[in-house]
Amino acid sequence: MRNGHIRADDPRAADVRRLLQRHLEFCRSNTPPEDVHALDLDDLLDPAVTFVSYRRDGEVLAVGALKQLNASHAELKSMHTAGAARGQGIGRAMVDHLVGVARDRGLDRVSLETGSTPEFAAARSLYARAGFTDTGPFGDYRPSPNSTFMTLEL
Repeated sequence: MRNGHIRADDPRAADVRRLLQRHLEFCRSNTPPEDVHALDLDDLLDPAVTFVSYRRDGEVLAVGALKQLNASHAELKSMHTAGAARGQGIGRAMVDHLVGVARDRGLDRVSLETGSTPEFAAARSLYARAGFTDTGPFGDYRPSPNSTFMTLEL
């Protein structure tokens, strides 16, 4: 994680769009279409979404977002670390940063939806290490064997 920083970023930036495209391709290749809940570019521009990136020496290595669902609850969205940057603690730094944003806003909990298949095992492990626990669907989600729902009480 040395020498990098997490800051608000523009999801329309060309390098960010490329990483987001890899994220969408991964989700779509490992999840049935009806259970892909990744945000597209327009959704990331919603005022309820705080979008950040992790950059080192100007290179975007990870992205993530926090979508405020109501006055007390937010959702982690669009979490993705570039393949070459995995295993360096960047994903955990992104989760910690976004949870910190939620805490600073006085929210009570942060939830997320991720895949339940083996391809998403690393993501589920990351969230569990950060204190998220399995829970049921929240917001507009419906139960699905392809989804894992997790929540962190703040």
